[in-house]
Amino acid sequence: MSEWLVLTLAMAAACVVVLAIVVINNRRIGEDDDPSETPDVIEYMSMMIGVVYAIVLGLAIAGVWEARGAAQETVRQEAQALHEISARVEVWPVEVRERIRSDVDTYVAYVVDEEFPYMKEHGELSDRGAELLGKVRRSVSDYRPATDHEGQAYQPLVDLVGTADDARNARGEGAGATMPGVVWFGLITGALVAVGLIFTLQIRRTGRELLLAGLYSALIAFLLFLIWDFDAPFGRGLSATAGPFTSLFPQVTG
Repeated sequence: MSEWLVLTLAMAAACVVVLAIVVINNRRIGEDDDPSETPDVIEYMSMMIGVVYAIVLGLAIAGVWEARGAAQETVRQEAQALHEISARVEVWPVEVRERIRSDVDTYVAYVVDEEFPYMKEHGELSDRGAELLGKVRRSVSDYRPATDHEGQAYQPLVDLVGTADDARNARGEGAGATMPGVVWFGLITGALVAVGLIFTLQIRRTGRELLLAGLYSALIAFLLFLIWDFDAPFGRGLSATAGPFTSLFPQVTG
């Protein structure tokens, strides 16, 4: 099911539920009821709880957005390190640099075509990707430079492999959901409380009041969906992409 369809259904469901409760509750109110009798303390509490919940939602959105940005940065670092390896082996003998470049291209092709879909489905890295990166590491570290010029490129290349491996591990840490379950419990409970408080304000069945109640509930549903969508940096619609790999290795991923 499309995530935009899920969002639409969630917002529509929130509106329908809230409006249905308002209408049903309004039918139970007697003719002599006076909406102006709502205690001032209830209005104050509703306002304060709404403000506090808005702050919590803002912090949650900022947190998952930052996690997504960090995940995309790890992809860029990994791709850049592998690109530098392919470029810097130019000073080594032809058969050595061709083998290393071939290993790098094989790894990149696997990451783009296989590992990113695997991360989206399983929320973790694949063993095959680790094997292919290990092959790149061995190809670089096993070579013994024959000249000083070749030797000057050896340690930087080893360091670049380490950088790629470190970025890959960071990518794996961000493959799954980043928001703890207890936070989700607080967000959902807060949403129920925030929406539930609007029923204490004696909403009538006027068009303006029903519209505001529906928009308020739909907004909260949208923000919760936004947090959920960003919560898995590699797993959902607005997720980190393999763009750095495809831009730096067009000959492999094109």
